Amino acid sequence: MATEAAQIEVEKPARPAAVATGGYSLVDKFLLVAIGASIVGFFCFVPIYAHHSIMLWAWQHWLPSLDQEHGKLVIPISALIIWYHRRRLRAALIVTSNWGWWFIAAGIALVLLGTRTQQPRITLLALPALLFGVVLAIWGREVAKVLLFPIFFLVFMIPVGALQQASFRLQFLITGAVKAISSLMGIHLDSVGTTLREAHGAWGFDIAEGCSGIRSLVAIIMLTAIYAHIFEPALWKKIALMACSIGFAIVANIGRILTIILIARMGYPEFAGGPYHEYSGFVSFPFALGAMLLCHKLVNVGAHSKTIPATKRVS
Repeated sequence: MATEAAQIEVEKPARPAAVATGGYSLVDKFLLVAIGASIVGFFCFVPIYAHHSIMLWAWQHWLPSLDQEHGKLVIPISALIIWYHRRRLRAALIVTSNWGWWFIAAGIALVLLGTRTQQPRITLLALPALLFGVVLAIWGREVAKVLLFPIFFLVFMIPVGALQQASFRLQFLITGAVKAISSLMGIHLDSVGTTLREAHGAWGFDIAEGCSGIRSLVAIIMLTAIYAHIFEPALWKKIALMACSIGFAIVANIGRILTIILIARMGYPEFAGGPYHEYSGFVSFPFALGAMLLCHKLVNVGAHSKTIPATKRVS
Protein backbone atom coordinates (compact mmCIF):
# COMPACT_ATOMS: atom_id res chain seq x y z
CA MET A 1 0.00 0.00 0.00
CA ALA A 2 1.52 3.24 -1.19
CA THR A 3 1.67 6.06 1.25
CA GLU A 4 2.08 9.68 0.39
CA ALA A 5 4.46 11.69 2.55
CA ALA A 6 2.82 14.55 4.28
CA GLN A 7 4.23 17.94 3.44
CA ILE A 8 4.98 19.89 6.56
CA GLU A 9 5.17 23.65 6.30
CA VAL A 10 6.87 25.53 9.10
CA GLU A 11 5.34 28.90 9.51
CA LYS A 12 7.77 31.66 10.39
CA PRO A 13 6.67 34.23 12.93
CA ALA A 14 5.06 37.16 11.23
CA ARG A 15 7.28 40.19 10.95
CA PRO A 16 5.85 43.49 12.10
CA ALA A 17 4.86 45.68 9.23
CA ALA A 18 6.90 48.78 8.56
CA VAL A 19 5.51 51.95 9.97
CA ALA A 20 4.12 54.12 7.20
CA THR A 21 4.83 57.83 7.06
CA GLY A 22 1.15 58.48 7.47
CA GLY A 23 1.36 56.85 10.91
CA TYR A 24 3.32 59.74 12.34
CA SER A 25 1.46 62.14 14.54
CA LEU A 26 1.30 65.85 13.82
CA VAL A 27 3.95 66.49 16.46
CA ASP A 28 6.28 63.91 14.87
CA LYS A 29 5.86 65.49 11.45
CA PHE A 30 6.55 68.92 12.88
CA LEU A 31 9.74 67.64 14.52
CA LEU A 32 10.91 66.06 11.25
CA VAL A 33 10.35 69.30 9.37
CA ALA A 34 12.06 71.28 12.13
CA ILE A 35 15.11 69.01 12.10
CA GLY A 36 15.39 69.13 8.31
CA ALA A 37 14.95 72.91 8.23
CA SER A 38 17.59 73.36 10.97
CA ILE A 39 20.19 71.33 9.08
CA VAL A 40 19.47 73.03 5.75
CA GLY A 41 19.35 76.47 7.34
CA PHE A 42 22.63 76.06 9.21
CA PHE A 43 24.69 74.61 6.36
CA CYS A 44 23.15 76.65 3.53
CA PHE A 45 22.35 80.06 5.00
CA VAL A 46 24.21 80.82 8.24
CA PRO A 47 27.35 82.85 7.34
CA ILE A 48 29.83 81.31 9.76
CA TYR A 49 32.94 81.29 7.57
CA ALA A 50 34.28 84.39 5.78
CA HIS A 51 30.75 85.81 5.64
CA HIS A 52 29.59 82.76 3.68
CA SER A 53 27.62 79.69 4.60
CA ILE A 54 29.42 76.35 4.55
CA MET A 55 27.70 75.15 1.36
CA LEU A 56 28.36 78.45 -0.41
CA TRP A 57 32.01 78.20 0.59
CA ALA A 58 32.12 74.63 -0.78
CA TRP A 59 30.41 75.72 -4.03
CA GLN A 60 33.09 78.37 -4.53
CA HIS A 61 35.76 75.66 -4.21
CA TRP A 62 34.14 73.17 -6.59
CA LEU A 63 36.06 74.64 -9.51
CA PRO A 64 38.06 73.10 -12.39
CA SER A 65 41.00 75.36 -11.52
CA LEU A 66 41.18 73.66 -8.10
CA ASP A 67 40.55 70.15 -9.51
CA GLN A 68 37.47 69.90 -7.28
CA GLU A 69 34.64 70.16 -9.83
CA HIS A 70 33.48 66.65 -8.92
CA GLY A 71 31.95 68.11 -5.73
CA LYS A 72 28.96 69.44 -7.67
CA LEU A 73 27.95 65.88 -8.61
CA VAL A 74 28.09 64.31 -5.15
CA ILE A 75 24.65 65.33 -3.85
CA PRO A 76 22.79 64.36 -7.09
CA ILE A 77 24.62 61.00 -7.16
CA SER A 78 23.75 60.38 -3.51
CA ALA A 79 20.09 61.15 -4.27
CA LEU A 80 20.14 58.71 -7.20
CA ILE A 81 21.57 55.96 -4.99
CA ILE A 82 18.77 56.54 -2.47
CA TRP A 83 16.25 56.29 -5.32
CA TYR A 84 17.95 53.07 -6.46
CA HIS A 85 17.28 51.57 -3.01
CA ARG A 86 13.69 52.82 -2.85
CA ARG A 87 12.20 49.28 -2.64
CA ARG A 88 14.46 48.33 0.27
CA LEU A 89 13.45 51.55 2.02
CA ARG A 90 9.75 50.74 1.62
CA ALA A 91 10.27 47.25 3.05
CA ALA A 92 12.48 48.37 5.94
CA LEU A 93 11.11 48.05 9.45
CA ILE A 94 10.96 51.38 11.26
CA VAL A 95 12.00 51.16 14.90
CA THR A 96 13.64 54.11 16.61
CA SER A 97 17.17 53.65 17.95
CA ASN A 98 18.90 55.61 20.69
CA TRP A 99 22.26 54.91 19.04
CA GLY A 100 21.45 57.69 16.62
CA TRP A 101 22.00 60.26 19.35
CA TRP A 102 25.67 59.29 19.53
CA PHE A 103 26.14 60.19 15.86
CA ILE A 104 24.19 63.40 16.38
CA ALA A 105 26.46 64.26 19.31
CA ALA A 106 29.54 63.54 17.18
CA GLY A 107 28.14 65.76 14.42
CA ILE A 108 27.49 68.61 16.85
CA ALA A 109 31.04 68.22 18.23
CA LEU A 110 32.46 68.49 14.69
CA VAL A 111 30.35 71.60 14.05
CA LEU A 112 31.64 73.23 17.24
CA LEU A 113 35.22 72.25 16.47
CA GLY A 114 35.06 73.47 12.87
CA THR A 115 33.37 76.72 13.85
CA ARG A 116 35.80 77.38 16.69
CA THR A 117 38.89 76.70 14.54
CA GLN A 118 37.40 78.34 11.43
CA GLN A 119 37.95 75.13 9.45
CA PRO A 120 34.97 74.73 7.11
CA ARG A 121 36.09 71.26 6.02
CA ILE A 122 35.64 69.98 9.58
CA THR A 123 32.21 71.59 9.79
CA LEU A 124 31.22 70.09 6.45
CA LEU A 125 32.36 66.68 7.69
CA ALA A 126 29.69 66.96 10.40
CA LEU A 127 26.88 66.82 7.82
CA PRO A 128 27.05 63.05 7.13
CA ALA A 129 27.30 62.30 10.85
CA LEU A 130 24.27 64.45 11.64
CA LEU A 131 22.18 63.02 8.80
CA PHE A 132 23.02 59.43 9.70
CA GLY A 133 22.30 60.09 13.37
CA VAL A 134 18.90 61.60 12.58
CA VAL A 135 17.99 58.67 10.30
CA LEU A 136 19.11 56.11 12.89
CA ALA A 137 17.32 57.86 15.76
CA ILE A 138 14.02 58.33 13.91
CA TRP A 139 13.75 55.45 11.44
CA GLY A 140 15.99 52.84 13.02
CA ARG A 141 18.73 50.43 12.01
CA GLU A 142 17.21 48.92 8.87
CA VAL A 143 16.63 52.28 7.21
CA ALA A 144 20.03 53.53 8.44
CA LYS A 145 21.73 50.46 6.94
CA VAL A 146 20.19 51.18 3.54
CA LEU A 147 21.12 54.87 3.68
CA LEU A 148 24.60 54.36 5.18
CA PHE A 149 26.45 54.49 1.85
CA PRO A 150 24.61 57.41 0.18
CA ILE A 151 24.88 59.50 3.36
CA PHE A 152 28.62 58.98 3.89
CA PHE A 153 29.17 59.31 0.13
CA LEU A 154 28.68 63.03 0.86
CA VAL A 155 32.24 63.04 2.25
CA PHE A 156 33.42 63.31 -1.38
CA MET A 157 31.99 66.82 -1.65
CA ILE A 158 34.52 68.16 0.88
CA PRO A 159 37.20 70.11 -1.04
CA VAL A 160 40.58 68.55 -0.29
CA GLY A 161 43.41 70.94 -1.03
CA ALA A 162 46.07 68.41 0.00
CA LEU A 163 45.56 66.56 -3.29
CA GLN A 164 47.03 69.49 -5.20
CA GLN A 165 50.15 69.46 -3.01
CA ALA A 166 50.65 65.74 -3.66
CA SER A 167 50.31 66.08 -7.44
CA PHE A 168 54.06 66.31 -8.14
CA ARG A 169 54.57 62.75 -6.86
CA LEU A 170 52.08 61.40 -9.35
CA GLN A 171 53.64 63.52 -12.10
CA PHE A 172 57.03 61.83 -11.69
CA LEU A 173 55.46 58.39 -11.29
CA ILE A 174 53.39 58.66 -14.47
CA THR A 175 56.24 60.27 -16.42
CA GLY A 176 58.52 57.32 -15.61
CA ALA A 177 55.82 54.75 -16.38
CA VAL A 178 54.97 56.31 -19.76
CA LYS A 179 58.64 56.48 -20.72
CA ALA A 180 59.18 52.81 -19.82
CA ILE A 181 56.09 51.56 -21.67
CA SER A 182 56.88 53.71 -24.71
CA SER A 183 60.37 52.19 -24.82
CA LEU A 184 58.85 48.71 -24.87
CA MET A 185 56.69 49.82 -27.80
CA GLY A 186 59.76 51.04 -29.70
CA ILE A 187 59.18 54.74 -29.02
CA HIS A 188 62.31 56.23 -27.44
CA LEU A 189 61.67 59.27 -25.27
CA ASP A 190 63.94 61.51 -23.25
CA SER A 191 62.65 62.76 -19.91
CA VAL A 192 63.71 65.89 -18.06
CA GLY A 193 61.73 66.27 -14.87
CA THR A 194 58.10 65.84 -15.93
CA THR A 195 58.76 66.62 -19.61
CA LEU A 196 58.80 63.86 -22.20
CA ARG A 197 60.48 64.60 -25.53
CA GLU A 198 60.94 62.49 -28.63
CA ALA A 199 64.54 61.27 -28.97
CA HIS A 200 65.19 63.49 -32.02
CA GLY A 201 63.47 66.50 -30.45
CA ALA A 202 60.66 66.63 -33.01
CA TRP A 203 57.99 67.05 -30.33
CA GLY A 204 57.56 66.94 -26.57
CA PHE A 205 54.95 67.17 -23.85
CA ASP A 206 54.95 68.23 -20.23
CA ILE A 207 53.04 66.05 -17.76
CA ALA A 208 51.11 68.75 -15.94
CA GLU A 209 49.12 68.42 -12.71
CA GLY A 210 45.87 67.70 -14.52
CA CYS A 211 47.49 64.92 -16.54
CA SER A 212 49.11 63.36 -13.48
CA GLY A 213 45.82 62.04 -12.15
CA ILE A 214 44.76 64.66 -9.59
CA ARG A 215 41.91 65.86 -11.80
CA SER A 216 40.46 62.39 -12.20
CA LEU A 217 41.74 60.72 -9.01
CA VAL A 218 38.74 61.51 -6.80
CA ALA A 219 36.30 60.93 -9.67
CA ILE A 220 37.64 57.40 -10.21
CA ILE A 221 37.62 56.70 -6.45
CA MET A 222 33.97 57.81 -6.40
CA LEU A 223 33.20 55.58 -9.37
CA THR A 224 34.89 52.63 -7.67
CA ALA A 225 32.94 53.24 -4.46
CA ILE A 226 29.62 53.23 -6.34
CA TYR A 227 30.56 50.12 -8.31
CA ALA A 228 31.65 48.23 -5.18
CA HIS A 229 28.50 49.27 -3.32
CA ILE A 230 26.14 48.04 -6.03
CA PHE A 231 27.89 45.00 -7.49
CA GLU A 232 29.92 43.52 -4.62
CA PRO A 233 28.12 42.23 -1.51
CA ALA A 234 31.24 41.06 0.42
CA LEU A 235 32.66 43.78 2.68
CA TRP A 236 36.32 42.73 2.38
CA LYS A 237 36.06 42.77 -1.41
CA LYS A 238 34.57 46.27 -1.30
CA ILE A 239 37.57 47.35 0.79
CA ALA A 240 39.97 45.65 -1.64
CA LEU A 241 38.45 47.47 -4.61
CA MET A 242 38.59 50.80 -2.79
CA ALA A 243 42.23 50.19 -1.83
CA CYS A 244 43.06 49.64 -5.51
CA SER A 245 41.14 52.70 -6.74
CA ILE A 246 44.22 54.95 -6.70
CA GLY A 247 45.92 52.39 -8.92
CA PHE A 248 42.95 52.56 -11.29
CA ALA A 249 43.43 56.33 -11.60
CA ILE A 250 47.14 55.90 -12.30
CA VAL A 251 46.44 53.26 -14.98
CA ALA A 252 43.81 55.54 -16.53
CA ASN A 253 46.13 58.50 -16.85
CA ILE A 254 49.04 56.40 -18.11
CA GLY A 255 46.73 55.05 -20.83
CA ARG A 256 45.57 58.55 -21.70
CA ILE A 257 49.10 59.93 -22.08
CA LEU A 258 50.19 56.89 -24.08
CA THR A 259 47.46 57.61 -26.63
CA ILE A 260 48.77 61.19 -26.90
CA ILE A 261 52.30 59.87 -27.47
CA LEU A 262 51.07 57.41 -30.11
CA ILE A 263 49.16 60.09 -32.03
CA ALA A 264 52.22 62.35 -31.94
CA ARG A 265 54.41 59.49 -33.16
CA MET A 266 52.00 58.93 -36.07
CA GLY A 267 52.87 62.43 -37.27
CA TYR A 268 50.20 64.60 -35.60
CA PRO A 269 51.94 66.20 -32.59
CA GLU A 270 49.95 69.45 -32.84
CA PHE A 271 46.65 67.59 -32.85
CA ALA A 272 47.83 65.32 -30.01
CA GLY A 273 48.87 68.26 -27.83
CA GLY A 274 45.91 70.43 -28.84
CA PRO A 275 42.33 69.28 -29.56
CA TYR A 276 42.92 65.65 -28.61
CA HIS A 277 44.55 66.60 -25.31
CA GLU A 278 41.60 68.80 -24.38
CA TYR A 279 39.08 65.99 -24.78
CA SER A 280 41.24 62.96 -24.02
CA GLY A 281 40.09 62.97 -20.41
CA PHE A 282 37.17 60.82 -21.56
CA VAL A 283 39.70 58.26 -22.82
CA SER A 284 41.06 57.70 -19.32
CA PHE A 285 37.80 56.31 -17.94
CA PRO A 286 37.72 53.17 -20.16
CA PHE A 287 41.22 52.36 -18.89
CA ALA A 288 40.04 52.87 -15.30
CA LEU A 289 36.92 50.76 -15.86
CA GLY A 290 38.97 48.00 -17.44
CA ALA A 291 41.38 47.96 -14.49
CA MET A 292 38.48 47.99 -12.02
CA LEU A 293 36.65 45.10 -13.73
CA LEU A 294 39.86 43.09 -13.92
CA CYS A 295 40.55 43.67 -10.22
CA HIS A 296 36.98 42.68 -9.34
CA LYS A 297 37.39 39.49 -11.34
CA LEU A 298 40.67 38.69 -9.61
CA VAL A 299 39.23 39.07 -6.09
CA ASN A 300 36.46 36.67 -7.10
CA VAL A 301 38.78 34.01 -8.52
CA GLY A 302 37.90 30.67 -6.98
CA ALA A 303 34.54 31.87 -5.69
CA HIS A 304 31.81 29.37 -6.48
CA SER A 305 28.16 30.23 -6.35
CA LYS A 306 26.27 28.08 -3.96
CA THR A 307 23.38 26.30 -5.61
CA ILE A 308 20.36 25.10 -3.74
CA PRO A 309 19.85 21.37 -4.39
CA ALA A 310 16.62 20.48 -6.09
CA THR A 311 13.95 19.01 -3.83
CA LYS A 312 12.68 15.59 -4.71
CA ARG A 313 9.07 14.67 -4.37
CA VAL A 314 8.56 11.45 -2.47
CA SER A 315 5.52 9.39 -3.39
